[in-house]
Amino acid sequence: MSSILKYLRSPRRVPGRDKESHSKEQGGEASSQMQTCCIKDGCTHICLPMRLLGLVECRNGKREARATSTRISRLNFVKSTANSVFPNTHFTDHESLPSLPEVFSNFMAIYPQYGETQQVDHYRNSEYYHLHSHVCFDYYGFSLFSHAQMHSSLSSSSTDPLVSGLLQPPFFNISYKSASLKSQVQSNDQNNVLESAIRKRIMHFLNILDGEYSMVCTANRTTAFRLLAESYPFQATKGLLSVYDYESEAMTAMTESAQRKGAKVMTASFSWPSLRIHSDRLMEKLRKRRRKRRGLFVFPLQSRITGARYPYIWMSVAKQYGWQVVLDACGLGPKDLDTLGLSLIQPDFIICSFFKVFGENPSGFAGLFVKNSSIGSLESSTIARSIGIVSIVPARKLSQLTDDYSGTDMDAHSSKNQFEEDDIETNSSFSGPIPGQIYSGSLTMDNMVGDSASGEKQKQVRISEQGESSKVQQEKEESSYGIGEIECEYSEQAENIKANSGADQGLEFLCRGLDHADSLGLLLISTRLRCITNWLVTALMKLRHPHSDSVHSLVRIYGPRIKFDRGPALAFNVFDWKGEKIEPVLVQKLADRSNVSLGCGFLNNIWFSNKYEDDKNRVLERRDCERALARNKNKENIDMGITVIHASLGFLTNFEDAYRLWTFVAKFLDADFVEKERWRYMALNQKMIEV
Repeated sequence: MSSILKYLRSPRRVPGRDKESHSKEQGGEASSQMQTCCIKDGCTHICLPMRLLGLVECRNGKREARATSTRISRLNFVKSTANSVFPNTHFTDHESLPSLPEVFSNFMAIYPQYGETQQVDHYRNSEYYHLHSHVCFDYYGFSLFSHAQMHSSLSSSSTDPLVSGLLQPPFFNISYKSASLKSQVQSNDQNNVLESAIRKRIMHFLNILDGEYSMVCTANRTTAFRLLAESYPFQATKGLLSVYDYESEAMTAMTESAQRKGAKVMTASFSWPSLRIHSDRLMEKLRKRRRKRRGLFVFPLQSRITGARYPYIWMSVAKQYGWQVVLDACGLGPKDLDTLGLSLIQPDFIICSFFKVFGENPSGFAGLFVKNSSIGSLESSTIARSIGIVSIVPARKLSQLTDDYSGTDMDAHSSKNQFEEDDIETNSSFSGPIPGQIYSGSLTMDNMVGDSASGEKQKQVRISEQGESSKVQQEKEESSYGIGEIECEYSEQAENIKANSGADQGLEFLCRGLDHADSLGLLLISTRLRCITNWLVTALMKLRHPHSDSVHSLVRIYGPRIKFDRGPALAFNVFDWKGEKIEPVLVQKLADRSNVSLGCGFLNNIWFSNKYEDDKNRVLERRDCERALARNKNKENIDMGITVIHASLGFLTNFEDAYRLWTFVAKFLDADFVEKERWRYMALNQKMIEV
């Protein structure tokens, strides 16, 4: 244990300061010392704490020299970004922004390594051409298929055995079933050939060995968290400790289930303004409980809102203190789990989410991976049997629909059920139109696992994370009456799959979305996103209101700014020339009308040192929505935090996407921009934005 704790020592005492005041001003940011690097030569991604490398046998005498070279390389990257992106320039008028070709030329001069990622642009142009018209910054999880694959039409009469054995779009649907998590993991049902093929492909993609983990499919991310909480013996193991700098719908569901069973719930704190983990406080909570098995430690490797990354070593420390680790991988990039750090630490549970097509179809499912050696810690639960374990079944084609099928009836079901899940992590606009083709009888039960979905030509539907209206709740209750019929239909279809499993042994399941990420690899994807994200952060900070000082900058970034190892996500707010924050939901709506999809989230668990007491009073806001009141019996204890806009970049994001977001945000330099937009849409008989 001491071999790990020595890497978490506090910073050196600064002469002239007492120890206590120095610790408070540092805000527990000793975690910044836990810089990370990968054991693999040439990998610049965060994979393993550098000081943890001392725990691994290493015979290469040049390791220290390589570590020094890595630090110098990262420092040069930060300096180059800060000094070369629009040097000594601030933009005060959106009409004075340089053109895309001019900016891209400068971008390539700063980041020549970006040119090595041209294969991504090839995939995007040939397989994801729908992204040319819409910019998507609100998708999380892993994309299974490409847009071209989803819209392909293979001839069912082909004599080619390879082609005839392929599934055709929309490939699969989900079928709910009643089963406990423990029984489902122990049975390891192989009768469903399609689901077995998908599980095998996903585990290979995530670099998870089949002999070490078992995968269970759930309806979405929230149900995966709730299912695990209901299956975990919190009565005997009363601890739940999470590390989130934002309000997570899935974590809230887990918390409610754990508290109902008697668990003591704790959360990590994040130091303002960097939003790093307050290491002293987290270490205190990890040590606090004196049981042999303390409970669940829920840990994301990075914040899906701010892009702050957290060292792997926290999972190792938690295990040393007797916690079982839950790794939330839903906000990670497509190859971020392909690291040596994961294979060394091996979390007890891993949760990932998968959707069909990036930027178009967010329907899909979530995967809950249970380490085989941790199955014994689960318990059978009657409540868990009805939470949301699903089977993956082939989607029916149009020719398989019954004669009395009515498109109107299907649309009616869809309108009620499509957004009934509580899986919306943040208030997000919905990216791109859902395909017009009929997705068999299961369209109504395709669940949202990405934090977005939309139709440019469909009615925009948004469910606010701050609270759902009573009207939406009523629609959800009404929609539940039709679910039984759909589940019955699914059950019959599932039985047919089992009966005909022998005929489907030759079924081939291609996931071109996963294939593209596999072919690119971790290093290339990380390089691409690092360049785009840091350029975007710098460019946004170059926007200033005319005739105002630095206090009245147009944009404020929350969390890490220019940083080599920051994640491909950023949280920010837009301020008017008076220094007043423009409502994030309003910015989101205006962005959506400019074909840019953003998300809204709520940052919380923020710790302010005495040095930033003034900031605390200025930036924190009180949650006064119905949803927050419902979760807090004492109204005085409603969470305090910051509502923000956030953008998440995926491996298919290109520089033009970042440029379009930058130019959209720059429009707010015009003091009359919001008013002009309101009157313009009134003239077009569109729904007026309330300012």
